[in-house]
Amino acid sequence: MALDQSFVGRSYPPTAPYEVGREKIREFAEAVGDTNPAYTDPEAAKALGHPDVIAPPTFLFAITYKAAAQVVQDPQLGLDFSRVVHGDQKFAYVRPVRAGDRLSVTSTIDAIKSLAGNDIMDVRGEVHDEAGEHVATTWMKLVARAAEEA
Repeated sequence: MALDQSFVGRSYPPTAPYEVGREKIREFAEAVGDTNPAYTDPEAAKALGHPDVIAPPTFLFAITYKAAAQVVQDPQLGLDFSRVVHGDQKFAYVRPVRAGDRLSVTSTIDAIKSLAGNDIMDVRGEVHDEAGEHVATTWMKLVARAAEEA
């Protein structure tokens, strides 16, 4: 069953603040194999003009994916998450994510379309810091595979 097009444009409440910690940044950088010292060494980050270590560009996925749970778990939307695969991810930064940031995400459904029986949904995440400053925008494409015919 195709997703309801009337959900396009629907925004969900901002998430509770997520506090970005140095250790989380280090663990993420290690997990993705990025050895940039600005991700692990405060002095290296300061030498580049940052107040503390910064996060790798894809770090926000962990926060925005969790925020998108509000969308995928919306019972009115009717998305069968057991059939969902992650199709694409994009990031546009205003500034780097830094240790000590407290970030909130507001998720919005930007598009819903059906293609070959699959539902494709684009979810935008607007990421703001505790002061309300825009840090980044992310876009996630989720594909709900068509049910197999018996």
